Amino acid sequence: MSETSKPGNFITQIIDKDNESGKNAGVVTTRFPPEPNGYLHIGHAKSICLNFGLAQRYNGQCNLRFDDTNPEKESVEYIESIKRDVEWLGFSWKDDIKFASGYFDQLFDFAVQLIQAGKAYVCELNAEQMRDYRGTLKEPGKNSPYRDRTVEENMTIFMDMKNGKYKDGEAVLRAKIDMASPNINMRDPIIYRVRHVHHHQTGDKWCVYPMYDFTHCLSDAIEEVTHSVCTLEFQDHRPLYDWVLDTLKTFHPQQIEFARLNLNYTVTSKRKLKQLVDEKHVSSWDDPRMPTISGLRRRGYTALSIRNFCERIGVTKSDSVVDFGMLEHAIREDLDANANRAMVVLNPIKVTLTNYPEGKEEIFMVNNHPKNEAAGTREVPFGKELYIDAADFAEVPPRKWKRLTLEGAVRLRGGYVITCDEAIKDAHGEVVELRCRYDENTLGVNPEGYKPKGVIHWVSAKHAVDARVNLYDRLFNEEAPDANHEGKNFLDFINPESLTVLTNVKAEPSLVSSDKGQGFQFEREGYFCRDLVEEGIVFNRTVTLRDSWAKIEAKGK
Repeated sequence: MSETSKPGNFITQIIDKDNESGKNAGVVTTRFPPEPNGYLHIGHAKSICLNFGLAQRYNGQCNLRFDDTNPEKESVEYIESIKRDVEWLGFSWKDDIKFASGYFDQLFDFAVQLIQAGKAYVCELNAEQMRDYRGTLKEPGKNSPYRDRTVEENMTIFMDMKNGKYKDGEAVLRAKIDMASPNINMRDPIIYRVRHVHHHQTGDKWCVYPMYDFTHCLSDAIEEVTHSVCTLEFQDHRPLYDWVLDTLKTFHPQQIEFARLNLNYTVTSKRKLKQLVDEKHVSSWDDPRMPTISGLRRRGYTALSIRNFCERIGVTKSDSVVDFGMLEHAIREDLDANANRAMVVLNPIKVTLTNYPEGKEEIFMVNNHPKNEAAGTREVPFGKELYIDAADFAEVPPRKWKRLTLEGAVRLRGGYVITCDEAIKDAHGEVVELRCRYDENTLGVNPEGYKPKGVIHWVSAKHAVDARVNLYDRLFNEEAPDANHEGKNFLDFINPESLTVLTNVKAEPSLVSSDKGQGFQFEREGYFCRDLVEEGIVFNRTVTLRDSWAKIEAKGK
């Protein structure tokens, strides 16, 4: 479905009205402006799809811009990961990548204009004094004792700040607005501070850096962004956004806020995600348990599934929490239609076919996908000794058991019907081998009056490939891990069973030639993806077969 044919939302309604009135001459320019201080997460994916999607819908342009105003927390690693994620999701930018740091000269000149207009002043209150003077939500702030400095004095000190004559924290430049404003963001906010730190783009040229709120709106103006789309937490910042642009009489984009993506059983605070990495609760930013785009990709989520998920949850003005099952449903839907099938035994138990000829081997041609002939077929070897999953055998079967049991028969997927005659146990009473018979007349057919109750997957013992499988589950076992839980923080809700590593896995040999990142449905086990990073035959479980969200949705209709 093209962007123009997709359903609209309240933002497209605003843009439609703008275009009808001739505002911006019908031009639509958006931007995706991440701070390069961490990896992008699923919430950013919603913003990426929205901003780039709007540009596509209106034949406009979406800029990828890094709002890199805080070099202490930023790095080139984060910049490269963000570029990778945006491209992987299927989007591209028309012009070169933009950096707010590329506008530092212009931003400094804008700050000078504010000083000269009497709209900004240098303040030397320390951080604690600044908090005291700022006031509270119920009480107005107090004017700084430095608020009435002359333009000449402010200019002299600001230039001294720029020239390195002040230490970090000794002085800041503040906008002169209203210390009694009910909106705390308007109480003479800081727009420049001293930081003697190397910048990943500008090197050591600057020792004063603009604050985010000052930088963001002016970067939008410099790029002539028509619609500055951001999440609801910036709604209270909009008066400052408008004040800066109106005071400086620049191009004035329209800021529009939408509800961010809140997903249960998940945290998306970059600070908390970084803590998970730094404290080694996960292996890395791209750990498949992380809600980062790179983590989801490594787990096996596809770009299409994430785009479909973002479209399905929609764009609204009110905050809500989305069920994680909706994201899982999106990837199941994609992989069910597009992923090839394969047979992998996660917990193997040996099966010997006692009546199968010694030394005989066969090759079965098995469909790669049950509903897609275009997916073709693959060769699956068969022999006297096999592996099946231990969970597919029960000495004392429960009610409605449809798998293998003593004296019971099942069909091997794509192969013969077998009947179990004997279970061999070790000294601990554990079943270690099954002795079975195969029926040579049942390959691909069920003789009249002879229909086994179930079908199980298997691999040939002689041809099996050793593999490792990571069974990933949700990282948190609490629905709202970062909510206010008395005496606890989000780390207390880490799921101790979020990763189970299976090392004795037996896989069909066709998987040796699979590509890294390639997704499969392992018959009767779930959807898996070959790991992007690790060497060898390593697969990550993307999601299980059961789709609880789809059942809930269907029940509600």
